[in-house]
Amino acid sequence: MKNLSSIVSLSFPLSLLCLPLLAYSECTCDQDPEENDKTKTIRYKLVAISSILIASALGVTIPIFGKKISPLNPEKSFFFLIKAFSAGVILSTGFVHIFPDAYKSLTSPCLNEKPWSEFPFAGFVAMVSAVMTMMIDSFATSYYRRLHFEKALPVSGNEEMERKHEGHVHVHTHASHGHAHGSALITDASSTSSHFRHRIVSQVLELGILVHSVIIGISLGVSESINTIKPLIAALTFHQFFEGMGLGGCISQAKFKAQSMVVMVIFYSLTTPIGIGIGMGITQSYNENSPTALIVEGVLNSAAAGILIYLALVDLLAEDFMKPKFQSNFRLQLGASISVLVGMGCMSLLAKWA
Repeated sequence: MKNLSSIVSLSFPLSLLCLPLLAYSECTCDQDPEENDKTKTIRYKLVAISSILIASALGVTIPIFGKKISPLNPEKSFFFLIKAFSAGVILSTGFVHIFPDAYKSLTSPCLNEKPWSEFPFAGFVAMVSAVMTMMIDSFATSYYRRLHFEKALPVSGNEEMERKHEGHVHVHTHASHGHAHGSALITDASSTSSHFRHRIVSQVLELGILVHSVIIGISLGVSESINTIKPLIAALTFHQFFEGMGLGGCISQAKFKAQSMVVMVIFYSLTTPIGIGIGMGITQSYNENSPTALIVEGVLNSAAAGILIYLALVDLLAEDFMKPKFQSNFRLQLGASISVLVGMGCMSLLAKWA
């Protein structure tokens, strides 16, 4: 599991850093002319790096360290409200922020009409990525569940054989004990399965977020318009903070080792600022309207949208809303529903600027 976490955290962000290099020379559409003052734009970009870094770190760490505070404990009702709000943010990120950008990129007039205008590639890639996420979720969870049973059952079998040699009275005593032991084993297996599922969800969620974060970071970094950068700083700061809370809640429930949590927090916090830095470095040679840039960004954004939409609806919202604790508590259901809507609304509003 630790190796899986390391691979997910390291391979995809590093591969995405090659994105700007693919867009250096191919260009069929001119870049939009923008008024710019290089000194001021650099200053604003440095402000963006600082504010987004701080907001990202705060957003992702609040749920992790907040579990030591009673109201933010994962078992408390208030935590479910925070998680519902975060799920709404992530859902809005997929539907309102990422997917429209992907659709715009893959239907751009700068691309050849065939095949890009003849098939809805953005929706297709998003659908495939959502189904692939479901398959990874299912297969990985079942694998770790079987692995746990293989380790647990032999011990139970040895205890059973030892107790069979005891007296008749002890056999009857063991019968009741065995039933309890079996129930405990099943409960433990279920708990372990849920534990591993939380880990898988948090890793796949971070993957989807990192893909998007690199792209938006590069987009801000290459911009030379102060009028564009100013609203983006505020919008992306809130964007990263809210998104970080959603990711942090999942990491908190997954109960990773401290080292793994630190790695995940660092990658989330640094990905967008690094993307901005790369964008600043390739401003003169990068053309966001080149076919290669549009295709790569469109496909990656579509995949990220599919991942985030699936995780928000299935692994975050549906899982919590179907729990007995939710079903038996109308106030909690109502509060969580409102939290989801507020999260969706706040994040959707930011789409006006970012």
